[in-house]
Amino acid sequence: MALYRNLCKRSIESKDKFQRLLFCNYSSSISSAPNLPPFDYEPKPYKGPLADEVLQKRKKFLGPSLFHYYQKPLNIVEGKMQYLFDENGKRYLDAFAGIVTVSCGHCHPEIVNAVVEQSKLLQHATTIYLHHAIADFAEALASKMPGNLKVVYFVNSGTEANELAMLMARLYSGNLGMIALRNAYHGGSSGTIGLTALSTWKYSIPQGEIHHVINPDPYRGVFDSDATRYAKDLQDHIDYGTSGKVAGFIAETIQGVGGAVELAPGYLKLVYDIVRKAGGVCIADEVQTGFGRTGSHYWGFETQGVIPDIVTMAKGIGNGLPLGAVVTTPEIASVMARKIQFNTFGGNPVCSAGGLAVLRVLDQEKRQAHCADVGSHLTTRLRDLQQRYESKHLQLYFGTENGKPEFPRTTVSKH
Repeated sequence: MALYRNLCKRSIESKDKFQRLLFCNYSSSISSAPNLPPFDYEPKPYKGPLADEVLQKRKKFLGPSLFHYYQKPLNIVEGKMQYLFDENGKRYLDAFAGIVTVSCGHCHPEIVNAVVEQSKLLQHATTIYLHHAIADFAEALASKMPGNLKVVYFVNSGTEANELAMLMARLYSGNLGMIALRNAYHGGSSGTIGLTALSTWKYSIPQGEIHHVINPDPYRGVFDSDATRYAKDLQDHIDYGTSGKVAGFIAETIQGVGGAVELAPGYLKLVYDIVRKAGGVCIADEVQTGFGRTGSHYWGFETQGVIPDIVTMAKGIGNGLPLGAVVTTPEIASVMARKIQFNTFGGNPVCSAGGLAVLRVLDQEKRQAHCADVGSHLTTRLRDLQQRYESKHLQLYFGTENGKPEFPRTTVSKH
C-alpha cells in the first residue's frame, strides 16, 4: 500500500464514517513537479519474527487499546528516508510519516550520527548538572520563534507539552477555565483528555473547568468561513458559561486527528484578542503543524498572522525521538519558579543532540520549501479529483473530502 491513511478520527467509531485522508504536506504556489530524492538502498535481510507471530505477541502482552485498521497488518522492519520496508523487503512510500512525525526521513544519516555519537559520550545525567546539548538545542529552537517566545521547556511528548502549557496558563492568569475547540485533539492524559473534544478519545473521568466552542471549519462549519461569527460564539461562551475570566485558549492551527481541518481565515486573530481581554493566555498546539510542514511558514500559527503566548510542539521536533517542548515568554515562565518544575528525561543529552540535528537538517535541506514544492505537485495531480470532491491542504498537510457533487457535504466514501 503506497499511502498510509490517517484514520484517527471517525474510523475508530465506524469505518463508514471516516471522511478525511491525511496525506502529508502541500502547497498551491509552485507548479513544477518535484523530483524524488536519489535513493540507492537495499534493505538488510530480515531474520526476525514474522507478522503473525508479532501480532500474537502484541495481542497477548500489549494493551487492547492498541489498534490497527488492517485484516493483515504490515510488519514494518526497516526505514530509510522516505521509504519503509516490510518483512519481505517490499518497499513502501511513507506518506503517513509515523503520524506526522518523521520530518527529515527515516534514519537520516546526520540525525543518526548525532544520536550515536552522543550516546557514546553520555546518555543521561540530569538538568541539575550542566550539559551543552540541552542549552544548544534550546538556543536553536528559540531562534525559530517570533516575538518574545524565548524560554524553552523540554518534555517527552505532545501530551506532556500540552499538560505543561495548561498548567502555565492557569498559574499565570490565576484563573482555571480553559477553552478549546470542538473536534480538537490535545492528548490522552487525565488532564489533556479534557481539552480533547472527540468522544472516541475520551473516558468518563472528571474534566472540570474546560469549555469547548464551535470549531471554525470553513467547509463543514455552521458559519462556513465567517470567522467573526465563530469568534462571537467564543465571546458568548465566556460571557454566559464562565465567570467572565479564563485561564487560556488552546487550538491546533489545523485540526489533525479531527481530519485535517483548517481554521477559518482570521479566526485566531479575533479570538486571541477576546481571550486576552478575559485575562487568559493563547496557546498554539504545533505538535503536528510545526517545523515547516505548512510550506509557507515555519509555524502553523503564522498562517493566521498571530503570535501566541505559549507554543507546544512534539512529533517533527525529534524525527521519531521521544521529544516535545513548550516555548513561552520570560514573564509567563517566571511563574514556574514558584515551585520545583522538573522532568527526568526532558532535554536529555541524546534527544537534545538528535533534536538539534533535526533543526540543522530542516534548514540545510530546505525542507520547508520542499513541503511547498511537493504539496503543489500533489495538488496539481489531484485536480481531476477536485471536480468531484473537495480538497483541503496547507502545504504537506493534506486532506480530502469525498461527497456527491450535487450534495457536496454528504460523505459517500468509505476508506
